[in-house]
Amino acid sequence: MPGEFFNTSEVLEAILETIDEGIHVIDPKGQTIFYNEVAANHDGMKRSEVLGKPLLEAFPSLNHKSSTLLRVIKYEKPIYNYSQSYVNAHGRIIETLNTTLPIYVDGFMIGAIEIAKDYSSLKQLSERLADLESSLKTIKSPERKTPGTGGLYSFTEILTIDAGFKGLISQGKKAARSSSSVLVYGESGVGKELFVQSIHQGSSRSKEPFIAQNCAALPENLLESLLFGTAKGSYTGAVERQGLFELANGGTLFLDELQSMPIDLQAKLLRVLEDGFIRRIGGTKSVQVDVRVMAAMNIDPKKAVSDNRLRPDLFYRLNVLSYELPPLRERIEDIELLTEHFISIFNSKLGLSIKGMDEQTKVFFREYHWPGNVRELKHTVEFMMNHTENDVLNLADLPQSLKKRTPSEKILPLREAMIEMETKLITEALLQTNGNVFQASKLLQIPRQTLQYKIKKHI
Repeated sequence: MPGEFFNTSEVLEAILETIDEGIHVIDPKGQTIFYNEVAANHDGMKRSEVLGKPLLEAFPSLNHKSSTLLRVIKYEKPIYNYSQSYVNAHGRIIETLNTTLPIYVDGFMIGAIEIAKDYSSLKQLSERLADLESSLKTIKSPERKTPGTGGLYSFTEILTIDAGFKGLISQGKKAARSSSSVLVYGESGVGKELFVQSIHQGSSRSKEPFIAQNCAALPENLLESLLFGTAKGSYTGAVERQGLFELANGGTLFLDELQSMPIDLQAKLLRVLEDGFIRRIGGTKSVQVDVRVMAAMNIDPKKAVSDNRLRPDLFYRLNVLSYELPPLRERIEDIELLTEHFISIFNSKLGLSIKGMDEQTKVFFREYHWPGNVRELKHTVEFMMNHTENDVLNLADLPQSLKKRTPSEKILPLREAMIEMETKLITEALLQTNGNVFQASKLLQIPRQTLQYKIKKHI
């Protein structure tokens, strides 16, 4: 009230809280003494995880050289408009644009203040749009490119001698003759995008764009504008921009990790599938598009429906042509076939002449669970070929994480065995969720913070 006495520090704190930018203040010892809600939201942290704690404890990926706040404390010089990238305590990559200044009182430096703007999402979006423009120039070319140079895969490049998987390929070839939506699901690394690309390549749309978008990569508002485009003036700085549906017109739009798309946005996707019309964000005009939508999921779609991660009506709309790709452990005969194929590829890439694997390694490969499926197998072979000193791969060439799984006569103490089993389960959960700690914690049915601690301790 007018004339009432106010505490100066409380007024200052209230002012800093109203500023629409992240404010982070540390003392000369590097301990956080002020941290507003905007900064916490930028960093993906809770204020209680940062306030009153040493900076490097709250943000363990930083050090005295990479932290702008600690550099200002050390050198007593301001840093303006510096882009900083770091990993928060929960494993999330954060990118900010910082101005960091020393704070002086009576000629003495008493701390440093950082004013941060979050630009993670905008940077990611702009990079994806740039990648999209580049990929469109490559993929729209009618000439077939070799894998790894920007071209798409076809069914002839899916290697298998498994009867069940051959049956799926046969069904996929029939799906290529259709324009119906496609849903492919299976564990991470089984080759869902390869299968979808093959359907596109075998279809009448093969000379038109194939555009892929991971639904877990962007927040809802940015994903929506990326899919549907924007109208000029729909938000500050917005320009007329085509979305992925318009860019994919005549071709195929592949939506990976569909279960990560927000439910409200799934309803808009369903409308496009039903009537073929899209409307840019902030626009008034509807545009008809001819796009074949293919989607992929790394969990069973029925479970996604029961967990309220996938709309039932969208599931039924996509489930007309659906294919479950089997994990590698159910295609035992394919393991050696794929291994020989990858050895041939990396012999060419690395200038080597590896002849194959010894019998012990072949047995290990057949008996190993392969939680990361074909992707893990490929990376394992690449690692071994980069580290071997021989012309035949053996168990000694395995990555350290797999060496722990090789047969041994030694009986481990119970405590060590429990730690090994825990590490194995955590590793497999992270592989299945592409490193997503939150999803891995749900698979393991433990709190995310507990999993974060165990990762730090054991892996």
